Amino acid sequence: MPNTKTVTMLYGKEGMELHVPASTHLLHGCDVPPIENPQAAVIEAMNSPIACAPLTELLTSSRPATVAITISDITRPVPNRLFLPPMLTLLNQAGISDSQIVIIIGTGMHRPSSHQERQILVGPEILARIEVIDHSPDKSQTLVNVSDDPPVRVCRRFAEADFRIVTGYIEPHFMAGFSGGRKGVCPALVDLQTIQRFHGYETLSNPLADNGVLKGNPCHQIALDVARAVGVDVLFNVAITRDRKLAGIYCGHLEQAHIAGCEQVAQWTAAEIDAPFDLVITNGGGYPLDQTFYQTVKGMCSALPALDSDSTLLMVSYCGELLGSKDYTEMMLSYDNDWQRFLADISRNRSQTRLDQWEFQMQARVLKRVGLEKLWFVSDKIPQQMQHRISVTPILGSGTAQQRAQRAIDKYLAGHPKGRTAVIPEGPYTMLRRKS
Repeated sequence: MPNTKTVTMLYGKEGMELHVPASTHLLHGCDVPPIENPQAAVIEAMNSPIACAPLTELLTSSRPATVAITISDITRPVPNRLFLPPMLTLLNQAGISDSQIVIIIGTGMHRPSSHQERQILVGPEILARIEVIDHSPDKSQTLVNVSDDPPVRVCRRFAEADFRIVTGYIEPHFMAGFSGGRKGVCPALVDLQTIQRFHGYETLSNPLADNGVLKGNPCHQIALDVARAVGVDVLFNVAITRDRKLAGIYCGHLEQAHIAGCEQVAQWTAAEIDAPFDLVITNGGGYPLDQTFYQTVKGMCSALPALDSDSTLLMVSYCGELLGSKDYTEMMLSYDNDWQRFLADISRNRSQTRLDQWEFQMQARVLKRVGLEKLWFVSDKIPQQMQHRISVTPILGSGTAQQRAQRAIDKYLAGHPKGRTAVIPEGPYTMLRRKS
């Protein structure tokens, strides 16, 4: 098509192609090359960690009877199957048998993992060798106190292990600044009360609880305090490329290795803009992140620096598992687009945090900026009647999500021929920054 270009959005497993004006600004980070020999790099990272002794040396000196390794759940595209085998080999070589090791899936308050998902996460060989369990925040017998003031309860198998390894990956995070590091403990392995404080009304009302911000971020500080209280012997975080290959490894001290990773990921994922746009098109991050509307909110919030009160935001997200948890679904439908009443309610009841209310509170940041009418939403999987009740303006009608999104773009541009348009092809994995 003349004077247009095609962009590929992250959408489910297949992606979504959209045609936009040739003048459209594509907002994304730099093209990071993958590590050429990832297996060797994993071993080198464990042998030469950041700000701590090599993993073998730590194991030899502590001689643990039990080792706990945390991994992210299915919502995060972490290459566990790349780094877990050499990590387990190293543990075995240090005299730690498979029966002494447990892998804990850090579900936080997400649903438990299925057997199929565990095979995806760790692979059938490891699943047959090593005990793999979910964190169970709703089962008191699986939790143990690590702090009384404030009260914090953590996965017992992790807290009581003699040696604790936290894995995960680092990306911009719309509440905690960056993922990874301390988030592998909190919220991944804590009880509901701690998550409610981590995601409470006061915490998320602070403007420093935002993408790319660590200093002064209360969300980050709460998680870090919990991780310090529990104790982490080794952090193993990674960064990934656009096609989800290994780009960086940050192994070592919980805090210093995480900071090193955040600094590099910030450079890789940042996109600078000089002013807001009239139309911004983004997405929920593709599979596995965009399987729920709950996770889709990250993409909305990541677009905030590109929006002002006159902007329109078009979100595309697959949402194969609909809205998310039962509690979140019931809450969203009960407010039935009345997001202002929701904010008033949680402001009055600050001492009580409903499960998953934090995601709606973050969505309200976008709604405050552009309003309900200009928060457009396209999905193939959420039923139409449900879309009408989740504080978005659904783009409905005939055809696929791609066709409906394209029609919405074309109609908008026909009415705003001089409008400035921006596309964020990688959605929440891009960190927008206004130029000074």
